[in-house]
Amino acid sequence: MHTVENLLRTKDKPTNTIEPGALVIEALQKLISVNLSYLIVFDDSNFLGIFTERDYTRKLVLQGRSSRETIVRDVMTTELPEVTLDKTVEDCMYQMNKRGARYLAAFDKDNFAGIITIHDLLRDVLANKQEIFDNSLANTLIDNEESGKFF
Repeated sequence: MHTVENLLRTKDKPTNTIEPGALVIEALQKLISVNLSYLIVFDDSNFLGIFTERDYTRKLVLQGRSSRETIVRDVMTTELPEVTLDKTVEDCMYQMNKRGARYLAAFDKDNFAGIITIHDLLRDVLANKQEIFDNSLANTLIDNEESGKFF
């Protein structure tokens, strides 16, 4: 059964990073350039959270704030569910479903190791055609993703 460590090995070294003091407009430009839905927020080498497209829509657009005046720190997501490298894909699916999350922060002891996304998990399951979890859980995750129930 695949683990978080296996998943992270398949991902490129992250280039989707940003500093917390950057303007949101800069974060949006970076999202476009890396073609991802999230940026990892670091202060020096310390992991602080992520900035997502949803952070932009829910915490800026819908609140009438300006991306040219707001900094990433003020709108980023800081409370991500955490997993360790030994957790399985199934463990991650259950954690996402339980917490209503699209992203998990992975740690090797106290060291940030990467971000696991709902798409990483689904790609792994589909690519390996493994029956590693209850199909009803996969269907729930897909339904929740499509209906916007995840943050």
